[in-house]
Amino acid sequence: MKITHTIPRDISWLSFNERVLQEANDENVPLKERIKFLAIHSNNLEEFFRVRVAALRRMIALSGKKVNFHFEENPQAILDQIQTIVLRQQNEFARIWNNIIHEMNKEKIFIKNIHQLSATQKKFVQTYFDEEVESNVIPLLIEDLPTLPYLRDKSLYLGVVMSKEKDFTKQKYALIEIPVHALGRFVLLPSKRGEHHIILLEDIIRFNLPYIFSYFGYDHFEAHIFNVTKDAEFNIDNDISTSIVQKIEKGIKNRRKGKAVRFSYDKEINTGLLEYLIRKLNLTHKDNIIPGGKIHNFRHFMDFPDVFPSEKTRTNISFIHPALKDRQRITEVVLKKDILLSFPYHSFVSIIDLLREAAMDPDVRSIKITAYRLAVNSKIINALINAVRNGKEVTVMMELRARFDEEANLEWKERLEEEGVRVLIGIPDMKVHAKLCVIKKVKGSKAIQYGFVATGNLNEKTAKIYADHLLLTSNKNVMDDINTIFNFLSNAKMDNINVLNGCKHLMVCPNNMRKNLVALIDYEIKEAKSGKEAAIIVKLNSLSDNILIQKLYEAAEVGVVIKMIVRGIYCAFNESKKFKKKIFAISIVDEYLEHARAFIFHHSGKEKTYISSADWMVRNLDHRIEAAVEIMDKKLKKELREIINIQLNDSVKARRLDNQLSNNYVHSEKAKNIRSQIEIYNYLLNK
Repeated sequence: MKITHTIPRDISWLSFNERVLQEANDENVPLKERIKFLAIHSNNLEEFFRVRVAALRRMIALSGKKVNFHFEENPQAILDQIQTIVLRQQNEFARIWNNIIHEMNKEKIFIKNIHQLSATQKKFVQTYFDEEVESNVIPLLIEDLPTLPYLRDKSLYLGVVMSKEKDFTKQKYALIEIPVHALGRFVLLPSKRGEHHIILLEDIIRFNLPYIFSYFGYDHFEAHIFNVTKDAEFNIDNDISTSIVQKIEKGIKNRRKGKAVRFSYDKEINTGLLEYLIRKLNLTHKDNIIPGGKIHNFRHFMDFPDVFPSEKTRTNISFIHPALKDRQRITEVVLKKDILLSFPYHSFVSIIDLLREAAMDPDVRSIKITAYRLAVNSKIINALINAVRNGKEVTVMMELRARFDEEANLEWKERLEEEGVRVLIGIPDMKVHAKLCVIKKVKGSKAIQYGFVATGNLNEKTAKIYADHLLLTSNKNVMDDINTIFNFLSNAKMDNINVLNGCKHLMVCPNNMRKNLVALIDYEIKEAKSGKEAAIIVKLNSLSDNILIQKLYEAAEVGVVIKMIVRGIYCAFNESKKFKKKIFAISIVDEYLEHARAFIFHHSGKEKTYISSADWMVRNLDHRIEAAVEIMDKKLKKELREIINIQLNDSVKARRLDNQLSNNYVHSEKAKNIRSQIEIYNYLLNK
């Protein structure tokens, strides 16, 4: 009988977010970083509700209807489990935050409320409100309005209850949106020498409520924080007279009107106001109505003031790959040999320099590149604009549906087109997630092509904190396949998807990646059945594809050694009586976000090694354009294997992934503990 058990992806994801919370709880992590991990946990959870909880609710609403939509088994049971886990994690979050406050106080760092201000600080708060805040505040008396005003997703609100001391029965409700986007969440107060006093923006507004509402004659004010999380999905309609750009623009506007999927509030909030808001938001007590502490939207704590001068946070500084140092032209090096860049250990500046060189090289004729998430002031875009101004033919595949980056990418599209860049926008219902570039130059009568395949975004900001790989190569087979992908994208219709079958060296989604992975696993199964050595090592962000999970189970049953490094969703069971070899699986959560995907198959001792943009999920394998490239150079294969081996031996930041979702840390019996991100840095630096 086949093993079919898997862990629901949403429950597995919450287990990952608990690992983030573990980092915030780790006293060996610097205080500023611990606060940042709380912010990451909070931001992750908000996006989870916007996307996954909203999707589960749609599944319930659409039950029994024929729609093009993936359904989970028993979505209501998953939602109930989510609510239980989230409330448990929130209690743990509050405990950790209280401990961090205690630690900050030891360091003479204090977050002050309105009752703790000195006379000097009170005067400062009043002046700051007058000069900076007042013009950004719009108080709304909500009872006088026929409907509740539009509440922005991701915004923070102060719910105000006003009354008079002589008659508390007559109360008035008001809302104030906290202008965090304009002013930031934190304000440094005048402090004693050697101390740092901080006040939150909402408390500055609280302090000034008597002034804000002075016209109405109220003398008693209660004010509590709340926020609303809305469904982030938008449907792209099938109106053929409307362009994909217009549909996305419409979808972004409609997203702002999305249904509330979570309502979080200070548990001390006035009961009457709470019931009023729940009623006006059309929520029921079955919805995710979550009481909490006085502080919400912890994601703003990513920008907590830098008042930790004695702390060293980032462990290491990126360095130029040794093969690209000494002012060599990157192009000349890549034309001679393949280079594997591993960010953030290697500096991303080499990629920007590669594009800048191409922009100025008189022999370069064209640049084709994909873009998914770009930095705010993208140096990649600047290099491409410079190239087109220098007469190069530049083509950019701009993915307009990169979630939460749609508006930014629409703006990039417009700017690039104004400069003369050809912008491709893909095909409906299929995101282009592959990270590819091909540069063509002509020297004499000879055409030369070079470029790269990567696991992560072409974003110089995230490249400092995301751990990814990028293969620089002039391999003709790889370049031919990248051109095939761009040829398809230039005339992107689902009817033409078989064009991608022309890719012979790259594994490409949705055409052949899963099929090729199954074949590679089958090879290891066959070897194990013959009594030969068989092994699979996989590093991913997420594993949820049922077909590949079942293949891994099949491999484990016959004794294939399987080792997995999975940062996020991990739906597989590791242990079964039917497994000859238990699946070894860990997750590493540390300073850098582990974002790379890599696959290594023993293959009769002739290891086959790949890096990829695709996770092992249905959405990647069936509904996106993705690419995986085989590493052919023996030295680079060895280098990548060494990096993976270091991670497999992590005994500081690795947690075991198991059937119980216990998230227990891996402990080494060796004398030396291995923190893989530091060891990888040292390994690459010493090379």
